[in-house]
Amino acid sequence: MTSLLVTGGAGFIGANFVRQTVEQHPEYTHITVLDKLTYAGNADNLKGLPDSKVTLIEGDICDAELVDALVKDHDITVHFAAESHNDNSLNDPFPFVHTNLIGTFVLLEAVRKHNKRFHHISTDEVFGDLELDDPNRFTETTAYKPSSPYSATKAGSDHLVHAWIRSFGIQATMSNCSNNYGPYQHIEKFIPRQITNILAGLTPKLYGTGEQVRDWIHVDDHNDAVHLILSKGKIGETYIIGADNDHVNNKQVIELICELMDLDANAYEHVADRPGHDMRYAMDSTKLRTELGWAPKYTDVDSGMRKGLEQTIDWYRDNEAWWRGTKDNVEATYAKQGQ
Repeated sequence: MTSLLVTGGAGFIGANFVRQTVEQHPEYTHITVLDKLTYAGNADNLKGLPDSKVTLIEGDICDAELVDALVKDHDITVHFAAESHNDNSLNDPFPFVHTNLIGTFVLLEAVRKHNKRFHHISTDEVFGDLELDDPNRFTETTAYKPSSPYSATKAGSDHLVHAWIRSFGIQATMSNCSNNYGPYQHIEKFIPRQITNILAGLTPKLYGTGEQVRDWIHVDDHNDAVHLILSKGKIGETYIIGADNDHVNNKQVIELICELMDLDANAYEHVADRPGHDMRYAMDSTKLRTELGWAPKYTDVDSGMRKGLEQTIDWYRDNEAWWRGTKDNVEATYAKQGQ
């Protein structure tokens, strides 16, 4: 009987992880979600899950007393909680420093005190970016070179985890994943924004020229990898998670979305680009594939994303009540930024 504490489990990736765990991993007898329920966390993301399996606690990972009690009472902590929107980090970096650094520190201290298993979720953005014509990919040994307050604070949290592993011997693993997409993603993000624009009768928006490459991965593939790391990963190790979609740029993504939603492939408009927008991310997941046997399910030889985008479009079409209430505010915010 194994219990899980999932921080940020009401957010996009975390909620999908919780749902996948309930549906596919009976070895976990109970899951407690600790989530601050900020704008990106939504209790409705966990709607329909059995109370006997999942408990939601609204709280802050920076609350040391609360975190200590929860970590003590659970066998494994999976740490998704983070401030994660690049644009927001440019407007106000402080919440990113507070949550991503102080929150991770608080968790690590509780894990150290109670000798519990810990997995830290991180991002490819800690490595900076690559030139569009650079054939290299990020690996577990790539030097960190963050370029925004968001990625800098995530890099800092990664360094804390590494330091606690080496200095205190905590039972931890870590993963760095490329950009996720899929159900329950906040509609301020690139892919769901375009999908919901079309569903709402609005024009899709492409930032800048759209040459940026993100090595997109479906959230279910990411979470499959996390579960493999929990069950088979080596303590102290870091694993890169990527779906080999680094041949697909954002222009191709938006064109495929238009095509799949029965629009002309060019039925979008160009808007102002993000300041300091990273150009290319590419992940080398060889270690994860060869050592743990992971492979993505939502990857094909055509676009690398068709199957995953079809599933994602269907979800947003079928769950309009989930996103419709926030759509106007999201678009108003982007309009102020010329986007």
